[in-house]
Amino acid sequence: QALAEIAARLRAATAAIGDANVRDLEASAAAGVTPALLDRLRMDAKVVEATARAVEHVMSLPDPVGSRGPMQRLPNGLLTGRERLPLGVIGIIYESRPNVTVDAAVLCLKAGNAVLLRGGKEAAHTNLVLGRILQEALEAARLPGDAVQIVPPGDRESVREMVGLTGLLDLGI
Repeated sequence: QALAEIAARLRAATAAIGDANVRDLEASAAAGVTPALLDRLRMDAKVVEATARAVEHVMSLPDPVGSRGPMQRLPNGLLTGRERLPLGVIGIIYESRPNVTVDAAVLCLKAGNAVLLRGGKEAAHTNLVLGRILQEALEAARLPGDAVQIVPPGDRESVREMVGLTGLLDLGI
């Protein structure tokens, strides 16, 4: 239900996402960012639709949480196997592709995890809008909106601080 809400809300907010993205594109162009990076940063209506379709694809995948692989009995009698369980809180640091904000959040949510997302400064406005959409979609599905957090871009020290959240962050990517 939460993923369906995310896809629907992305489509409904295409204009707001585009407005925020134009701000990011203009600031990046003024800062001399290369055309290739500007292309990766672009989140127009076509990219929003592709991102919503990607969310729907993830929805169609089997639920990984709790699935088990084959069990084996070891010579000492111990029964072993693999079971897929949520990791907890995942922190992801990535560059300027704002669609990664949605992709990473959706994959983490599908696997039962919360996520801290820190995108590049070039996509700051777009990521804030996407973060709000993700949180509102979770709340509409009666899940905690704080399961997805957008970490504002900062300097390298803020990255060290984020990955150093021992006891709070279960995996850093």
